[in-house]
Amino acid sequence: MAKPIVYFTKEITPESLIRIYEALGVKLRGNIGVKISTGEYGGHNYLKPEFIGPLVDSLKGIIVECCTAYGGSREEKAKHWETIRAHGFLPRFNVDIMDEFGEIKIPVSRGFHLDYDIVGEHLNNYDSILVLSHFKGHMMGGFGGACKNISIGMASTAGKAYIHSEGRSTDSKKCWEEGTIAEQDHFLESMADAVRGVMDYVGRKNMVHINVANRLSVDCDCDSNPSEPKMGDLGIFASLDPVAVDQACVDAVKNAKDPGKADLIERMASRHGEHTLEAAEALGIGSREYELVELA
Repeated sequence: MAKPIVYFTKEITPESLIRIYEALGVKLRGNIGVKISTGEYGGHNYLKPEFIGPLVDSLKGIIVECCTAYGGSREEKAKHWETIRAHGFLPRFNVDIMDEFGEIKIPVSRGFHLDYDIVGEHLNNYDSILVLSHFKGHMMGGFGGACKNISIGMASTAGKAYIHSEGRSTDSKKCWEEGTIAEQDHFLESMADAVRGVMDYVGRKNMVHINVANRLSVDCDCDSNPSEPKMGDLGIFASLDPVAVDQACVDAVKNAKDPGKADLIERMASRHGEHTLEAAEALGIGSREYELVELA
């Protein structure tokens, strides 16, 4: 089989974001959800409304999010709405917290640890999804990109606990306080399970994946006080394959001629972050081998 294509541009502008989406050659249909992280209150590395706005407008997309499972400004729904507004997503966009009024279980076929995933019930309102991710480090996953945005990002609060505990708990407080957190590789494999569940449920042909590799902190946008990036921006990556687009970003960090990359590489390696992609490839979600095509 042919390797999936990952498109790449060094230019990080609203115009280049539209251009790389168009390069994918796919027209998302119907009601389009744009899955981003709107960022923890106080953080500043999330993808900004003025950057993503022209693409979202062109798709008539709705920004979709789910609540968190670790306290902070986005676990409780009213505070989550306050954060979304404070970060400029309201009134600029239509926004939907998909688990605001409930959640649903969706099947996971032949997963490593999960038989089902728990997502916001409003996922059923969307015909297609643009997975628009800020690629950066992450305290637990090593890095966050398309696969994390699909798995943890689309899970409800209970679903996030379920993934973190490899299916042992849906209680976020017990998950953290009573030691039901999975061992590291099992957590990463559970994320891969959840990616498979979402992609099979939505339909792989109805999802596209864009990673913006800028503000490359070792910390996630879920951190209200993230470390300042030590390496420079890399660019925008896009693919129909979430595994390929994440692998391309990881490889770009490793191959960068930037001494500041050391901290991010250490964060990814110390959390065994690429195991998420190994597990996702084993589940048939995508390929770690890809063809990189730079846009002229």
